[in-house]
Amino acid sequence: MLYTSLIKFLTEIEKYPNFHAYLHESRRNLTVFLSYRRQVVPPMSSQPASSLAGAPTPAAQGTAFRVLSAISFSHLLNDMIQSLILAIYPLLKANFDLSFGQVGLITLTYQITASLLQPVVGLYTDKYPKPYSLPVGMGFTLVGLLLLAVAPNFGVLLVAAALVGMGSSVFHPESSRVARMASGGRHGMAQSFFQVGGNVGSSLGPLLAALIIVPHGRGSVAWFSVAALVAIFVLFHVSRWYAAQRAASKGKPAARRGGTAHLSRGKVMFAIGILLVLIFSKYFYLASISSYFTFYLISKFHVSVQNAQIHLFVFLFAVAAGTMIGGPLGDKIGRKYVIWGSILGAAPFTLMLPYASLYWTGILTVAIGLILASAFSAILVYAQELIPGKVGTVSGLFFGFAFGMGGVGAAVLGQLADTTSIDFVYHVCAFLPLLGIVTIFLPNVEGHKKAVA
Repeated sequence: MLYTSLIKFLTEIEKYPNFHAYLHESRRNLTVFLSYRRQVVPPMSSQPASSLAGAPTPAAQGTAFRVLSAISFSHLLNDMIQSLILAIYPLLKANFDLSFGQVGLITLTYQITASLLQPVVGLYTDKYPKPYSLPVGMGFTLVGLLLLAVAPNFGVLLVAAALVGMGSSVFHPESSRVARMASGGRHGMAQSFFQVGGNVGSSLGPLLAALIIVPHGRGSVAWFSVAALVAIFVLFHVSRWYAAQRAASKGKPAARRGGTAHLSRGKVMFAIGILLVLIFSKYFYLASISSYFTFYLISKFHVSVQNAQIHLFVFLFAVAAGTMIGGPLGDKIGRKYVIWGSILGAAPFTLMLPYASLYWTGILTVAIGLILASAFSAILVYAQELIPGKVGTVSGLFFGFAFGMGGVGAAVLGQLADTTSIDFVYHVCAFLPLLGIVTIFLPNVEGHKKAVA
């Protein structure tokens, strides 16, 4: 029966309009991702040949690319699963007769659950490291995914979203810590490599929803539990490496403040506040795209649901490509300059978007995704350098705040769309990247490091 169902599924997929074009595009995107990995990853000879669970690789021995690849792949699976929630909003809206406000409430529940718990998880694991929390967190995501597939009413949908949010609250701060541990000192590159996995996964959600969930119904969401199980297996082996790395580092001196030693506590907190303002501007704007872009395209240009989801996929893949750029560029020219350009630089394109045709909407959203996405890796590493020795706390704070702003943004913009129009939402959000001007108040940490050196 399984074989027959598989053949039927493949036959139905083949009938889909432009299916082969979508498949070709997916292969091309995967080739771009692998090509990037070959560019930033030197030969594995710099790392001893060992399994993930083998002996830890100190920073002096170079970057642990095998571990980085594993944690980035897990991030891909994690965020692919999470993006399915956003991708099937039109389906959920139709099945449960939801308003835009209720759609925003689903995002708010998921994002707020993650945002409130992530700093707590990060703070706790800074004091009491829990290497095996990674597969446990993915277990919450697995349960939420299965519940989403069978939810009988709106209330259960919210519970499913909350469980997925709990999974994120554990995964992101701890996996970001692993990426830094495996970086070999190339923190920007490591964070970008880790982040690009998540962004590629997020971009796959709409594509998979269009090809699988829309034609086969909400119950087919459960098929993606296989991805969660694979992620649990990979994260278990990453956790073994993490535990071995911790055991090897016991007794070593704690991280010093380095280039931020000249900054007072007040200046550090002020800089953190500026970074949070930038996170607000970025993720409030991204919420308008991730939650409502499909509705915007359907309403303004009368495209099909599948067509709108493909446009969302293209935008999210542009976000993934932008993430590839931000970290390594920050390592080379300084993170402050990357932060400046990646927020404020998106403003001309966001201001033009509400007035563009369908063709130019596609072009502009790619530019917005590329530019805006390059910020987060630079912001996160900059913040980690401001408060050294608190990787989990800083990662939890910034991932949590980003998730929270995404959730609040989705809820607020949903209410705004209900009371005005979806088109008006994009006119308002167009001005958010102008907040990037506050980057001027950030201290030039890299410049001070060079002066000290």
